[in-house]
Parts: sequence; C-alpha cells; structure tokens
Amino acid sequence: MRVAVKAPPAAAVAAISGAVMKLVNRVTTVALGLLLTAGYTHAGVLAEDRADVLYHLYDGGGVTIDGPSVLVRKQVGKNVSLVGNYYVDMVSSASIDVITTASPYTEERTQWSMGMDYLRGNTTMSVAYTSSNESDFDAKTYSFSVSQDMFGDLTTLTLSYALGDDVVGRADDPSFERQNDRQHYGIGLTQIISRNLISSLNFETITDEGFLNNPYRSVRYADAASEVGYSYEPELYPNTRTSNALGVRAKYYLPYRAAIEGEYRYFTDTWEIDGHTAALTYIHPWGPWTFTAKYRYHDQTGASFYSDLFPRSEATNFRGRDKELSPLTSNTFKLGASYEFIGGAEGWRFIKKGTVTASIDFLQVDYHEFSDLSRGALLGDEPLYSLEADVVQIFFSFWY
Repeated sequence: MRVAVKAPPAAAVAAISGAVMKLVNRVTTVALGLLLTAGYTHAGVLAEDRADVLYHLYDGGGVTIDGPSVLVRKQVGKNVSLVGNYYVDMVSSASIDVITTASPYTEERTQWSMGMDYLRGNTTMSVAYTSSNESDFDAKTYSFSVSQDMFGDLTTLTLSYALGDDVVGRADDPSFERQNDRQHYGIGLTQIISRNLISSLNFETITDEGFLNNPYRSVRYADAASEVGYSYEPELYPNTRTSNALGVRAKYYLPYRAAIEGEYRYFTDTWEIDGHTAALTYIHPWGPWTFTAKYRYHDQTGASFYSDLFPRSEATNFRGRDKELSPLTSNTFKLGASYEFIGGAEGWRFIKKGTVTASIDFLQVDYHEFSDLSRGALLGDEPLYSLEADVVQIFFSFWY
C-alpha cells in the first residue's frame, strides 16, 4: 500500500518564498507558485477542495520575518478548480548589510494570488495571477501551464510560462522608480517507473531585464584616506541576467508505508554563478501521525562582478557586495510532523479531513568571501561571515 506523502501547501511554499525574497536582493521568485507546487505534477486530476491556514517565522542573521497566510481551493463543476491565496510578511531587519551601512528597519509585505485549473480529458490547463506589494517594491506575475498525461497515465509532461513585471523604488526617494521584467520558461517530465518508484525531471530558464540590484546596498573599496582603510559607493549590476536550472527527483515508497526521496539540482547563470543542491528526505507515517526529516546541501560559486573589497572606486564596470552573490555553502536540516485530527468515513460536519502540521528548519550558511564588518576588526583581519537561522511553519489544512 502506498503512503500518501504530504507536501507543503501552496500557502506554506509562498510564505517561505516571501522570506527568501527579502534575503536575496528582493528578487521575486514566486513564478508558478500556484501552478506548479512542490512535488510531482499529475494532469488528469483536479486538486481536492482544501483550505490552509499558516503561520510562518524566519529568525536569523539579524532578520525576523513572520506572518499569516490563507489559501482556499474549490472545484466548480467537474472540470474547473479555483484557488486564492493571501499572506503577509512582517519584517524587522538588522542584518549584517543593514548594520554596517544603514539603520535597522521594519516593514510589511502583502501578497495575494488567484488561479484556475481547467481539466479536459488527460490535459490540465492552469492560469494564475500574483500581486506583491511593499513600501519600495511591487511585483506582478502572470503565469500559465499545460500538463498532459500519456502512456496510460504513467507519464506526465508539463510546459509552463510566467511573465513578471516588477517596480523597484526607494523609501527615502518617492521619485525613484525602476523596472524589471522577468520571464520564466519551464518543462517537466514525471514518470511512474514502478509500483513503488516515481521520478521527475525539470528544466527551467529565467530571464531578467531591467534594474536588478538593490537600491540601498553599497560596495566597499580600498581608500587610504579613510580612517578604516576603505569607503563605500553604490553597487551597480548588469541590467540582464539569464539563469538555467536542471533538477531531478525520485521518490521510493518503502514496504512499511514510509517513503524516501532524493533530489539534485544544478544551477548556472550569465553572472557566472554555478550552484549544486542536493537533498534527502525520509517520511514515516505512524497511525494518524506523519513524521518528516530532511537534509539539504547547497554550494555555489560567486558572481563575476562580486568582491568583498574592490581595489579602488569604480574599479570595474559592474560591482556588487551582496553576500548571496559570494561563494557560499549552506546546510539545512528539517524536522516536521503532521497529525490528522479529523478523518474517517464520516469526518466532521462538512469537513472530510483535517490535519495540523508543524516543521522547523535549521539553516547554516558559510560565506567564503564576505567579511563580517560588525566585529570591528582591522582591514584584512575581518573574520568571514556565517549565518544561522530557524524557519518555523505551523499550518492547519482542511478538506471539504
């Protein structure tokens, strides 16, 4: 008997994506969040009617991000499923970037999404719209995908496209407004290999054009006239970026109803960043409980225009000191548990099933070429920066 392995709901995925967006240069990465949720895509079947209520918390590196999220999905007739999602990120930041060049700040980001799936035979067509707003960044994403079951429903092919329109501003300058246009192309193939083994292969390309750097961030350069030996100037990025990623995932259902999942992803872009990500997950059901343990490893090279300390002012055409563009290695260990408190043949009133899920991620990142200037060390003696953070999710799911 196969175990029904639970993936995080789209509300949870979206909320954690929000936290990541804040930390990595405010680049919106929500594309296809409603269309292609984490896991294996299956055309020919509409998602069940479901509601998720989530609280998420990110705490680490001087940054705290938390807030609620609500997602509701409902079928209309036999061929249409509608979905809506709303969530909030409340941010308090005194990160290493902030305390060395600016003042701590707080702000709020809100996002709402709506989408529709249409099923016709073995084909599922999906459209979605996402809007994200904060004081100095607005993002809109339009997305579309088509999934087709083939060969006796053993193979699923998915094609996807998303168009993003971002507006970057500055909280201290109402006249500052820059555009960023994003396009996201994806193709995925899911294959049921045997009764217990399922695998997927996914390839995606993302193109960005416009203002891609952070309007607040600065780079530092050697300056003998400065008391500390260096000064700051605004960072300057290329106005285009193309990234490609290839991922493979396999899930094997063990004889005692548990499952093990392995995945690998290779990333490369025109900024000369190469990244390798590998993860291993174990899922174990026990009565009404489902326990999850996951380990994730990520390693990447730095961008071609990144430097912790430039030799002089305007030393290169492009320059950046975002720690996420430096060479880095991260390790994440996740523990999660889900409990089914409503179930059985009768359910409870109009609710067929209800679950509560809690998880915590322990994140550790070592930046190989980013100095920790908060230590007050002399130039050349600064220690490298490392980050430790916890990501907590608690959400309730109801099927009706």
